Amino acid sequence: MASSVVKSLIKSSSSHRQMDAVACSMRLAGMEDTAELLEKKLASEISKMTLEEALTLAPVFSHYLNLMAIAEVHHSLLQRGVSPDQLYDTVCKQLSLSATNLLDRDITSKSDPMVVVYVKKGDGKLEELGRTEVILNSLNPAWIEKITVSYQFEVVQPLIFHVYDVDTKYHNVNTLKLEDQEFLGEGNCVLSEIVTKQSQSLTLNLHNRNGRGALRNFGTLTVHAEETMASKSVVEIKFHCSQLENKDIFSKSDPFLRVSRIVESGGSVPICKTEVVDNNLNPIWKPLSLSMQQFGSKDNPLVIECFDFNSNGNHVLIGKLQKSVADLERLYKERSGVNFVIPSSHGHEKVSKGQLFVDQFNEKQQFSFLDYISSGFELNFMVAVDFTASNGNPQQHDSLHYSDPNGRLNSYQQAITEVGEVIQFYDADKRFPAWGFGGRTAGGPVSHCFNLDGTATGFEVEGVQGIMTAYASALHNVSLSGPTLFGPVVNRAAEIAGNSLFHNNNKYYVLLIITDGILTDLQETTDALVRASDLPLSVLIVGVGSADFKQMEILDADNGPRLSSSTGRVATRDIVQFVPMREVQSGRISAVQSLLEELPGQFLSYLRCRDIMPLTVHAAQSSAPQL
Repeated sequence: MASSVVKSLIKSSSSHRQMDAVACSMRLAGMEDTAELLEKKLASEISKMTLEEALTLAPVFSHYLNLMAIAEVHHSLLQRGVSPDQLYDTVCKQLSLSATNLLDRDITSKSDPMVVVYVKKGDGKLEELGRTEVILNSLNPAWIEKITVSYQFEVVQPLIFHVYDVDTKYHNVNTLKLEDQEFLGEGNCVLSEIVTKQSQSLTLNLHNRNGRGALRNFGTLTVHAEETMASKSVVEIKFHCSQLENKDIFSKSDPFLRVSRIVESGGSVPICKTEVVDNNLNPIWKPLSLSMQQFGSKDNPLVIECFDFNSNGNHVLIGKLQKSVADLERLYKERSGVNFVIPSSHGHEKVSKGQLFVDQFNEKQQFSFLDYISSGFELNFMVAVDFTASNGNPQQHDSLHYSDPNGRLNSYQQAITEVGEVIQFYDADKRFPAWGFGGRTAGGPVSHCFNLDGTATGFEVEGVQGIMTAYASALHNVSLSGPTLFGPVVNRAAEIAGNSLFHNNNKYYVLLIITDGILTDLQETTDALVRASDLPLSVLIVGVGSADFKQMEILDADNGPRLSSSTGRVATRDIVQFVPMREVQSGRISAVQSLLEELPGQFLSYLRCRDIMPLTVHAAQSSAPQL
């Protein structure tokens, strides 16, 4: 019975508020036992629901589970004149961070700062909320990455901010080993200190850990809080400039744009930036996507600044201007430009001859990874295992393919298990293509793409355990050989992904390649990956052993330009992610986290650039009556 009642609650926001009122009344009336019983019953009903039902009801229950504890606070706020609507509009906050006068830990340049944000729990333990990006060579950074925190009326929420100088030779901020980074300072406050200020901003004096070093200047950290919004509306804008002022002596400027939103206090918070266009005074940038969550309203003023990029972090301002999204739309429709202005120390602004133009302005809905997955899109897992001789004799203890009789997994087994067990839940039939490469099967020639189960036609196996069984069997039936070629397995995976487009478009393929060696066919592999960048495919590479994996980092292309083929064609998008297993085993990073963190973004980049919508949205639009 409770299940049907609970499902009906989601049908209207008024029912949601009625549930809040009931909970408040029960608690204020002293009906603690009844309240606890209802909470347990609701939790029990949720556990019986399907994933789709649970995802649909999650927003209601995530809030409901806190209702009993916050009832008294809600009641006091209502008595003070706060409306029920306002209570529901401030559940989550996004924190924007900036700093000034940070310590300089680098010798030949400035610090490369990043902030890690924690909330201190009731037991005194710190729970990490998130990390900003790294800003290179800056003692006065303004980070774009926002930190989301749930705002609870009834709980004192101490926030701890740790600022680090990061070694730029990192894979990504989420897998950084913090003890290996230089500590720049700590700040702390209570969330309510921020949100109760009219400006929603608070500036903290940074200090050393545990308050030590109070006499030393560690700089300041400013925290600005804003409400989050659930809107999926985004505006895609493409800019170009003409006749920019040259700030370089021996070449032309390397311009990029930074877009910031003006906040209540009059300051600005960066929300996005373009790529750098080298040596060009008339640059054309790739489109930027601005979500309504970023700009708030089409009439909110935005600051658009054009900088000349410098690798030392001292970017030179070419010009700036202030326009709203609505203004930018008018510029697009009128096909007109607007001049930058150059601020001066005397308070006067000089009008620059450099102009900004809007070449493209598209409003559309932007759906999330879960929007697609919950509508029926699948991730199909594929794996390819390296059987080259450099792995060593599988019968020897020092072989990378050695099977421990005590059940300890080797690096290949560990990668298959950890990645497969995550992705398998997104695959309906759990039948996974599994191949080997670089080995000689049944006394035949060396093959660079053979079925792992040893059959001529059965390239699919059942589940992760099926991959593990086929791998163990192959170690007894395949002679290790070489060389190391990725091209054939990438092409085979691309063939499967390409063929799926003729049947349905709700599958996205993920190829895991596990290898120990240096590629012999780097250019052929690059060509194959560039071709595959147009297909629903991502490639995850795990490097095992102690080989030099610089080639894999080239394929990953996280810290350099996109891959380009032998014919000069540039990859449509980045589809490769690489992680060395030795760093996983040393505890520096998590294999699953490192490999899969970019996957949702790669999945979304493929679907969004083709305007593919979630299946439920597409079905609803297709069935709508034509007027």
